[in-house]
Amino acid sequence: MRIIIEKILSIFEKYVVLFLLLLMMLAVAATAVELATVLFVQLTKPPFLALDVPEAIEVFGFFLMVLIGLELLESIKVYMEKQRVHAEVVFLVAIIAVSRKVIILDYNKTTPEMLWGISAIILALGIGYYLVRRARYESDQQVK
Repeated sequence: MRIIIEKILSIFEKYVVLFLLLLMMLAVAATAVELATVLFVQLTKPPFLALDVPEAIEVFGFFLMVLIGLELLESIKVYMEKQRVHAEVVFLVAIIAVSRKVIILDYNKTTPEMLWGISAIILALGIGYYLVRRARYESDQQVK
């Protein structure tokens, strides 16, 4: 009986992950179209082919959203192939997300405490990513 339940759960999990992959592909495509639309609108209004700082920040924010979506797609793909979450990809998604937040942040309205908090998050993510990469490198060296 237990084997049947595990098999049903495995099939269910496979289809849910596939559905998530399709939804993420749709979200990434929609965000890329939105990025193209925003960029086109910003570049065609006077002054022609020029972006001011707020407009450039908006475009970069959308660009990073597309990258976050692509990294999440990669994470789902790895999960489908290996049945595990790849920590390195999770760190990359988090680093890109925090980078996006830093880029679009309005520094005139941000408290020093918020900046210190964001700095701590960036430092923690950087250290975590370094440790995961180092552990993976050492593991690869032991296999050879």
